[in-house]
Amino acid sequence: MTNDATPGGPGRPEPARPAPAAPRRGRGVRRRLASALAGLLLVLGCLLVPLAVVATWAADLVGDTDRYVATVAPLASDPAVQEAAADRATDALMAHIHLPDLLAGVAPKDRPALEKALGTGLGGALQGAVREFVHDRARKAAASPAFATIWTDANREVHGVLDKTLTGTGAVRLTDDAVTLDLAPLVDDVKRRLVGDGMAFAAQLPTPHAEFTLLQSHQVGEARTYVRLLRIAGNWLPVLAVVLIAGGVLLSRRRRRALAAGCLGAAVATALLGIGLRVFRGFYLDRLPADVSPAAAGAVYDTLTRFLATAVRTVIVLAVVIALGAWLTGTGRRAGLVRGLWTSGIGATRSTAGRAGLRTGPAGPFVRRHRAWFTWPPVAAAVAACVLWPHPTGWVVLGIALCLLFVLAVVEFLAAGAAPGRHGAHC
Repeated sequence: MTNDATPGGPGRPEPARPAPAAPRRGRGVRRRLASALAGLLLVLGCLLVPLAVVATWAADLVGDTDRYVATVAPLASDPAVQEAAADRATDALMAHIHLPDLLAGVAPKDRPALEKALGTGLGGALQGAVREFVHDRARKAAASPAFATIWTDANREVHGVLDKTLTGTGAVRLTDDAVTLDLAPLVDDVKRRLVGDGMAFAAQLPTPHAEFTLLQSHQVGEARTYVRLLRIAGNWLPVLAVVLIAGGVLLSRRRRRALAAGCLGAAVATALLGIGLRVFRGFYLDRLPADVSPAAAGAVYDTLTRFLATAVRTVIVLAVVIALGAWLTGTGRRAGLVRGLWTSGIGATRSTAGRAGLRTGPAGPFVRRHRAWFTWPPVAAAVAACVLWPHPTGWVVLGIALCLLFVLAVVEFLAAGAAPGRHGAHC
């Protein structure tokens, strides 16, 4: 006989059990908190990525003398820089050339050679002719290999100054608004050329200090602290950005989607940094003093930020590649369609190869059984290559990604199964 008092017995519905509701609500709260924390970590990581790029660039530029010198060395052959250096040397020398006194000391026998060199009579409009003559010799000196040596040595010294907490010494001047190089060795070279061309009085001229401005800004003094901080942060800020994004991905319920979103967010933030570099360039050149050549200043700015711009492009390409990988391995309909096209294309290629008599032999079944062994090591190798490659570019990252795709295509080609009765027995 059935006990009607028993819960769930005939005629009596089983009573409600409200007890589990609290744990379910608790789990819901924890999930919402985890999602909120994951979103916060992803946002912070994305915001830190461009700062990490700048910090790494600053650490490399300030902390590595050879890298800095190699960066700025090509400027010695830049026409705008050579012209600006020649202008500085010419102005410095012309400030010490007093034509009446100097011409009075020219021996009569030397006057014909001097007139021929200047291309005008000594009684004519001489000031402009002398200046043009001096400037021509200054341009030749700036275009000579000697100027490249002067430029390299001066910049090696300026890097030593920057590396010693940005305090100016020797041929390098660091004031509150400019970083300059002393071009006195270039002026000496110009003087020797003038003497060799008949201006014997040039040997008696003093060697003035002609300064070439590397950086000009009213915030140079304040930037000392920021440069030191960025140099310190360059060692750990990239790691922190990666850890924050990874933490956000691990806390997310949909990790592939979170990884794709985090990488795309990092790409967008880094792209804004690249845009900011171009915008700041315009503001920087517009605010230069009248005696600073905009063309030379632009060449210096572009050279100093060249590796930063390269790093920006590299991070964008890497982030987009990772985001695409996360999306393609997801369960979305479009991602499945792309994977289907990939698989169908490789399958069609394999069928064509089979009809042409190409055989994979025992390699095909072996790769099919151990596909994971042939898939994850190339992925790990690609990641290691991106991490260990010294100063990779966007093209390097893209090349590594394409190589990985090729390897995965080969694995898929070998592992693809054949339909029964077609080439399955011998492919």
